[in-house]
Amino acid sequence: MEFRKYPEREITSILSIPFIWGMLLFFIVFDIALEIYHQISFRIFRLPIVDRSKYIKIDRHKLDYLSFPGKMRCAYCDYANGVLAYAVKITGETEKYWGAVKHEADSNFIEPPHQKDFVDFGDEEEFVNRFKLEEESLVTD
Repeated sequence: MEFRKYPEREITSILSIPFIWGMLLFFIVFDIALEIYHQISFRIFRLPIVDRSKYIKIDRHKLDYLSFPGKMRCAYCDYANGVLAYAVKITGETEKYWGAVKHEADSNFIEPPHQKDFVDFGDEEEFVNRFKLEEESLVTD
């Protein structure tokens, strides 16, 4: 709870509350859309369904030493960060299925961990060998 170290920021912190909590609606709508995509598409692709409970854990509101507002903030962050981690896993699995090619090397870019085993950018030979491309698929880019 870093905000407690900066009492001089209290007013600006309070003014940010509508922007923070306003995002909750986005997270809920995004979560619903993501889950619809996940449940339908992964079954079509025959990919294993990602276990949601491994990414979204809402438990810090149970801590007795947190105030009610602190519990609400923790529940919000538990949910929001969990949904985003869940989304990264789902989109990573989708990327692995549809286009497992790394980005071009760039010292200013943090490579996503799920891409560590992807084909290197520009390595056409490895791409062709790994995916055994003999002719263009019906599904084109």
